Amino acid sequence: MSSYLIDASIYIFRYYFALPSNWQSRSGYSTEAVYGFTNFLLDMRARQPRYIACAFDESLGSCFRNELYPDYKCSRAAPDEALAFQLAACREMAEVLGVASFSSERFEADDILATLTRKLRRQAPVVVSRDKDLGQLLARGASSLWDFAKDQHLDSAALIDKFGVRPEQIPDYLALVGDSSDDIPGIPGVGPKTAARLLGTFDTIEALLEQLDTVASLPIRGASGLMSRIGNYEEQLRLAKRLTRLEEKIPLVVKLEDLRPQPVDLDLAQAMVEEFGIGGLSKKIKRTLVGADGEFT
Repeated sequence: MSSYLIDASIYIFRYYFALPSNWQSRSGYSTEAVYGFTNFLLDMRARQPRYIACAFDESLGSCFRNELYPDYKCSRAAPDEALAFQLAACREMAEVLGVASFSSERFEADDILATLTRKLRRQAPVVVSRDKDLGQLLARGASSLWDFAKDQHLDSAALIDKFGVRPEQIPDYLALVGDSSDDIPGIPGVGPKTAARLLGTFDTIEALLEQLDTVASLPIRGASGLMSRIGNYEEQLRLAKRLTRLEEKIPLVVKLEDLRPQPVDLDLAQAMVEEFGIGGLSKKIKRTLVGADGEFT
């Protein structure tokens, strides 16, 4: 049996923007994301995982990275009331369906996933996400990144083939090229190929900066100017590495047993889907979570 660690927000947002507003809660809010995410979780539970957990983002603007760099994720708007309702409802549904759920105001979902990966490293968990930042977890015990929507797995070999760097070099790579989705600037003129060539030679940003005077002799177009630019942006580069490297020892109070799929109160689950206007999933809940012996799984 596989173990799954789910980057919940990516899938909630996907369903929020991709599905029509065909569902509505009793309180009057649209619940298309709740429908899509609940359906997704049922598909995950149908795989009978050994361990399963969801990480939710609640740290926009309050993350420790904002203390290091105030502009971190500054272009992202806080969820409006309608979206906030659906995000909270998705968390409720995850818990009702027996899936351990975690969030933090100081740490991001990615840090939670890194911490859970460390805890489950002997199980070689699958990280369910399409976020390239999480590629570094392939060097910390994860077996693959699985983009559930496209049913595509990215293991270490595939990541190297795609980015030209090893999983543990992803923080260095992102610090060099920048990450526009998180508002992290890169080094001007350093694109993916140049970053991969630099890391192929120096392995880490720290080693690159220690041997900066040798960059000019590399067989890279404009190597002399590149050396100068990296030197001018040294402080930014070191900061970016701190932003892109995931924390794996956050204060998360959790035991291994907490990550096992939990028994489900069928009456409560069905009451919740009715409350959120997604009662059409009631049969799937019973079909997925009640075994042939009539016991809840």
